[in-house]
Amino acid sequence: MKSLITDVLTKSAGLPKDEVERLLEIPPSSELGDYAFPCFALSKQLKKSPSDIARELVTKISSNLDDIRHFSDVKAAGPYVNFFMNKSEVARKVVSEVLKLKEKYGREAENKGKTIVMDLSSPNIAKPFGIGHLRSTIIGESVCRTHEFLGGKAVRINYLGDWGTQFGKLIFGFKKWGSMEELKKDPIVHLLKIYVEANKEDYEDGGRAYFRKLEEGDKECLKLWKLFRELSLKEFDKIYSLLGSKFDLVSGESFYNKAAKEAVNELKKKNLLVESEDALIVDLKNEGLGAVLIQKKDGAALYVTRDIAAAIDRHKKFKADILMYEVGQEQALHFKQLFRVLELMGFFWAKNCVHIKHGLYLDSDGKKFATRKGKVVFMSDITDETISLAKNEIKSRFPELKNKELEERAKKIGMAAIIYGDLKNYRENDMVFDLDRFIKFEGNTGPYLQYSYARASSILRKAGDGKAKKSKGKLIISNIEKSEFALIKFIDSFKDIVSKAHNSLDPSIIANYSYDLAKSFNDFYQECQVIGSDCEGFRLSLVGAFRIVMKNSLWLLGIQAIEEM
Repeated sequence: MKSLITDVLTKSAGLPKDEVERLLEIPPSSELGDYAFPCFALSKQLKKSPSDIARELVTKISSNLDDIRHFSDVKAAGPYVNFFMNKSEVARKVVSEVLKLKEKYGREAENKGKTIVMDLSSPNIAKPFGIGHLRSTIIGESVCRTHEFLGGKAVRINYLGDWGTQFGKLIFGFKKWGSMEELKKDPIVHLLKIYVEANKEDYEDGGRAYFRKLEEGDKECLKLWKLFRELSLKEFDKIYSLLGSKFDLVSGESFYNKAAKEAVNELKKKNLLVESEDALIVDLKNEGLGAVLIQKKDGAALYVTRDIAAAIDRHKKFKADILMYEVGQEQALHFKQLFRVLELMGFFWAKNCVHIKHGLYLDSDGKKFATRKGKVVFMSDITDETISLAKNEIKSRFPELKNKELEERAKKIGMAAIIYGDLKNYRENDMVFDLDRFIKFEGNTGPYLQYSYARASSILRKAGDGKAKKSKGKLIISNIEKSEFALIKFIDSFKDIVSKAHNSLDPSIIANYSYDLAKSFNDFYQECQVIGSDCEGFRLSLVGAFRIVMKNSLWLLGIQAIEEM
């Protein structure tokens, strides 16, 4: 509907499309119309009063019958042009378009030819998959899917924390207290215990010594490091399998050791390095970004040095238009420094690098959700608990369900609970992680969205192929109820929602839209009989259109639709 009005006004007012979209309003009362266009912005340009411009626009619009057939009326009210929609025409147009395009509905080509490279997830080897890494994984995935939905290409990179002094400490600790049997039985738990013990001050020298050996290529150290990495990835893959996460490249800091040294040499050539306390830095103090430590006094490169090398490599390898990093907001300074150093090195594309920040998960007491009763939170424990809660809920509703189907549904519903429970919040906000609230089937939860989709599927199944065929061809619409038109308006706004979410890199726009869409559908279902009604053909088509748009919305969030709950 909005696009219809935008096209009419663009033609009649001679304004750019984006300007019309920006000015278009929804009146405070439906008595004033479905949409209103204020004419103040045209007054200076046309040297007329806004009221005169509004009247002239109505005359121009009304003279074109083809333009106004989707409107029951177009009126001038002071400085506003008010549009009243022809509900039957709009309903026919919107529903027909969705049913024709199916899963392609809402897909545009605005990103065609554009490649983003997304750094997401990036857990640390030999440590638990953290809850912050969960946020990075699901937010980054949704941003990638939205970019792809609009015709672009997204390259997903899982950039592991797999290098640094901590691995020297880990190797030192494993040689002192480690057990190969315990390592293979439960690698992350065993390595975490060793790491905690090895981080005591008494063992600082031992950790540094073993990291030097690792950097120098000591065979025994490299063998242990590779084993830790391999076992960690196997554990992480269990989480990724549940989330449906796939990566185009699994890389790590270790991959850029040689390239980091080359980056240091390049910085030297460009006279960007200065010596500070025997270390090398890029001085950005005058820009309010402090000193960027590039190389320690012992010659070791740092995290930012490897990030410089990685960025250069990614841009070259993938011909990226934009490099994106979905990382917690506590790393904001790091990425400002990284992007500025790349700019100073002469890489013009650094202006297109983006840090997509996310806030913290908080426990129920409002404190950082990093520990529970003094213990580290394992993501595997959270997924297990969520799936268990989902299983109990499903069992109470469908006690006759077979175990295999129960397991599959519980996994899909449990992951929907986690993903939606996160994505419905603006990504930069901190949020309380409450599994019991996430898993509820009613209210603003992931399972509620899946339930709404399943209900629509059930209606169409009950109608059967014979009745469903009645809804094909030209839609016969005798009357549109208020709840029907409300649902049609939500379906119609899907394209705008996807565009807004893409432009702001904000999956919460799609998540909250999905909830409003589901709620509108359930309101319609409660108020309007579908099967057996005089409007059965159209209403089945409307249910089908809702189902398509809801499935598209769920896909953009990384949530699997379920045919039966």
